[in-house]
Amino acid sequence: MSKTTAAITSIGGYVPEFVLTNKMLEQMVDTNDEWISTRTGIKERRILKDADKGTSYLAIKAAEDLIQKSNLNPLEIDMVLVATATPDMMVASTAAFVATEIGATNAFAYDLQAACSGFLYGMSTAAAYIESGRYKKVLLIGADKMSSILDYTDRTTCIIFGDGAGAALFEPNYEGLGLQDEYLRSDGTGRNFLKIEAGGSLFPPTSDTVKDRKHYITQEGKTVFKFAVSNMSDVSSKIMERNNLSADDVDWLVAHQANKRIIDATAQRMKVDDSKVLVNIHRYGNTTSATLPLLLNDFEAQFKKGDNLIFASFGGGFTWGSIYLKWAYNK
Repeated sequence: MSKTTAAITSIGGYVPEFVLTNKMLEQMVDTNDEWISTRTGIKERRILKDADKGTSYLAIKAAEDLIQKSNLNPLEIDMVLVATATPDMMVASTAAFVATEIGATNAFAYDLQAACSGFLYGMSTAAAYIESGRYKKVLLIGADKMSSILDYTDRTTCIIFGDGAGAALFEPNYEGLGLQDEYLRSDGTGRNFLKIEAGGSLFPPTSDTVKDRKHYITQEGKTVFKFAVSNMSDVSSKIMERNNLSADDVDWLVAHQANKRIIDATAQRMKVDDSKVLVNIHRYGNTTSATLPLLLNDFEAQFKKGDNLIFASFGGGFTWGSIYLKWAYNK
């Protein structure tokens, strides 16, 4: 019997309608379009304006897009994973709510939090469940309402992030396609460089933490940039080396959309041609857990069965890694 691998068999995505452009941000903080574009590659980002809608709304819409496109019966889904840094609420699982709302009532569900590496780590988790033989259909969703944790008076962070969600269905494959290898890393010494200081068990919410604006995301940009460039390019090169892949063998680089300069540095280290580098950061900004599946959703029509995809990501914590996957279908 052929070895069971875990392949992506369908993709879905969703971004909100409201577009926040660099020109609009010029009216909000001390910045300008040229500065943002040059340093990040971002021109606009999508924002979920409805205060009554959270990350679950984005996740549900992305899942429904996948279900509709693939004609999937939600009752056949065994498991729902939601990778997110912005769950609807503490304690209660966002994934459980999403599963119920999309009609996946036979599935069990839970959240996975690894900042911008959440979807990448989720791919590993979904693949392990499929390869175990216990489950046949695992729905992995990366979703974040980053606007809910942004301080729109802080020009160092509010220009970077946007809202969105993407979904991928993992199923068994017996042709040698799907996830081939992974190299995932973490380093807890980095947690103070990209964080929300208050709101967790270490610094519970108080009137003072709210007054001092400690419930918004902050980062030491230069430190995070340096770590991201070094580590994303390192793991991507390493996954190529241990799978004997040359730059010609790589069909697509699916890199986390945090900063165009980081993406370019990773591609250069891999010696992958620009034509193989997927980029949509100019349209969405950094959607955190959603960047990788939104890339898959936007470029799905260009993928061919058997294509070699290299995924790479870097996130707070620090978390980072790379995954080698063979694409399993033609659209």
